[in-house]
Amino acid sequence: MDLFEKCAKYDTAKKAREMGLYPYFHYLNSGQDIEVNMEGHRVIMIGSNNYLGLTSHPEVKEASMKALEKYGTGCSGSRFLNGTLDLHMELENELAKFIGKEDVVTFSTGFMSNLGIISAIAGRNDVIVCDKENHASIYDACRLSYAKMLRFEHNDMQDLERQLQSIDKDKGILIVTDGVFSMGGELCKLPEIVALKKKYGARLMIDDAHGFGVFGEGGRGTASHFGLDDEVDIIMGTFSKSLASLGGFMACTHEVCEYIRHNSRPFIFAASIPPSNVAAALAALKVLEKEPERPTKLLEISDYMREALRKRNIPIRQSDAPIIPINTYDDWRTFYACKELFDKGVYVNPCISPSVPVGEAIIRTSYTATHTKALMDEAADIIQEVFKELPDCEYFEKIRAEYEAKQK
Repeated sequence: MDLFEKCAKYDTAKKAREMGLYPYFHYLNSGQDIEVNMEGHRVIMIGSNNYLGLTSHPEVKEASMKALEKYGTGCSGSRFLNGTLDLHMELENELAKFIGKEDVVTFSTGFMSNLGIISAIAGRNDVIVCDKENHASIYDACRLSYAKMLRFEHNDMQDLERQLQSIDKDKGILIVTDGVFSMGGELCKLPEIVALKKKYGARLMIDDAHGFGVFGEGGRGTASHFGLDDEVDIIMGTFSKSLASLGGFMACTHEVCEYIRHNSRPFIFAASIPPSNVAAALAALKVLEKEPERPTKLLEISDYMREALRKRNIPIRQSDAPIIPINTYDDWRTFYACKELFDKGVYVNPCISPSVPVGEAIIRTSYTATHTKALMDEAADIIQEVFKELPDCEYFEKIRAEYEAKQK
């Protein structure tokens, strides 16, 4: 069998393009903001993770440019060897103080953060207990770790306890959960998870990519939101969302961070975060510290949009975060709705299987602290207009069948 045979057989993207419904890789002609120029026309951006609106903040941009002038474009090596700047050290120290942990390790991307943390901390004699709706990077990290992985039903504490009860007493246990789930926008049930962690002698890691800068005191994240900062052993976060840059981090004890620095292959063998990105993340963190009201504004505008969509009878899912999923169910129906919205001036994200279960496709919308009520009303009106004319799932099943028949 030819290794590339699977590539030749893959035709999903081709089908979507031929039907005029391909929803991916739209390009921007402007910077990331609440309104953007995308492929030549104005679009209201409600499909970004720019939660605090800092990608266009003058202090963040200036810090990034100054770092580029001083340090150049890259570090030309890993943190382990020649790739550590004083900026990396400063960012880690400031994050540790902000979060309230002893130490922080930074990684080149958020995805790599999970790979680097979990693969180093869990091994063949350990068990990782993982929420079924955790991010893909957590699943890949579990595979890389060689630890046994057990999955529990999403936010189901009875199932989590059932999995914990099945683990031998001589095994190390790591419970891993998203703080805020990226598709549905729900918070994890942290108080209950902490209680089970203590009962079964486990350690607990939160992926707070979508919680950091959003929830908690001054944006300190999910653990802070629940007042359980000291009960979460490892907090992971990213710079590509609230901190308007690129990279990721883990916050933990100094002892564990030292272990990761000297044993994590994705950390040791990867180039370090470029200077301009480090400086941008550090400046964004300082803006957040100066303006702790930004997360509050973010949640307020999200609640405003949630109510605006409800009033217009848009089929949204209940969520806690600045992530509002809209039910579309069918993959092709989702693509069609996204195309119509884009053409009318609203950018959203299509989410189909495997990122969500088959038959549970959604349009994922997400919001920014600097969005205005006027923009939200305009976007909600456009969404209402599209959904009034959106065919049902049966229509798209028929269209898909007709298309398949033509191809044969």
